[in-house]
Amino acid sequence: MQRNSILPGSTIGILGGGQLGRMMATAAKHMGYRIAVLDPTPDCPAAQVADRHIEAAYDDMEAVKQLATCSDVVTYEFENVDLEAARYLEKQGLLPQGAHSLEVTQDREQEKQAMAQDGLPVPEFAIVTTEQELREAVYRIGYPCVVKTCRGGYDGKGQMMVQDGADIDEAVVFLEKANRCIVEQFVAFEKEISIVFTRSVSGEITFFPLAENEHSNHILHRTIAPARVNEKVKEKAVSAAETVAERLDLVGTFAIEMFVKQDDIYLNEMAPRPHNSGHYTIEACNVSQFEQHIRAICGLPLIPVLFHGSAEMINLLGEDIDGLLEDGSAFANAHVHIYGKDGVKPNRKMGHITIVGEKAEDLILLREKRAAMSGGSTK
Repeated sequence: MQRNSILPGSTIGILGGGQLGRMMATAAKHMGYRIAVLDPTPDCPAAQVADRHIEAAYDDMEAVKQLATCSDVVTYEFENVDLEAARYLEKQGLLPQGAHSLEVTQDREQEKQAMAQDGLPVPEFAIVTTEQELREAVYRIGYPCVVKTCRGGYDGKGQMMVQDGADIDEAVVFLEKANRCIVEQFVAFEKEISIVFTRSVSGEITFFPLAENEHSNHILHRTIAPARVNEKVKEKAVSAAETVAERLDLVGTFAIEMFVKQDDIYLNEMAPRPHNSGHYTIEACNVSQFEQHIRAICGLPLIPVLFHGSAEMINLLGEDIDGLLEDGSAFANAHVHIYGKDGVKPNRKMGHITIVGEKAEDLILLREKRAAMSGGSTK
């Protein structure tokens, strides 16, 4: 344990009050910590389980100073935290994660360049700011390719596919609105995986089982653990994660999404915080990605990760939630998490369910039972 560890009874400040903040707060409360949340939304998910809610914008420096005053340590639940606020908290000695990993992961240009400089496998890419640069990049990289905004964008937002020359004019308009974009080679991948891990202040790293992700309409639909990949892919994924962790001097839980093509991996995007694809760890591991994160930022020892054997996490979106809760089918052979958001909207993540077994065959049987109980639906 670190000499200056933040012990239970202390207050953890969280920038951001969404579902990740809520799950961080829940893990911390079980450990005996108090929670302060800064978020502009009244009765946001994390505020519902916190001791104090500072209702203000993320870039409201007076509010950030309030959070600093009442907290013994501060973390964040999403990467679009105001950098000035993060730097202020770092200078106060309250942000063990620091501002650098935020700065890198907030900007796809910095993110991809950091990966490439370390020799990590990434799709071919180019940064463009003008129509000529865009056309030259697309010509060099080839069709199909993906054009993404360098800042912002999630769940498929802030990006478009360029299938052929007919899409170029639309891509030019896309660039004009964004001002700066990254053009990436499209990888005809066989599957997407994510590696979620935690690094302590002293540099110790623990890894959760590699997970396999399935998307629907660019939104994560299902995560299966362990990922159905061979040992070569596992070794490459762990090695890449270790390189990123050392370069960015990470503290806390971190996630990297990767594409898999045969025995090769291509790093896609990074998240400097717990990740949607790591939710299965709450029930399927002896320590969750959230508790491990709290341990890391508080200077407590990390727990060696043990896994029950097989798990599946399914996101519940706005269009799923009402029917599943009304007839109780969400609870059939599954652990249910509802995030407490104030409004139901299509494609909005309202919760998730997790099915746990000792082996993949257990999950197949549980899915069949769930389908029978819910009239054929396997959601």
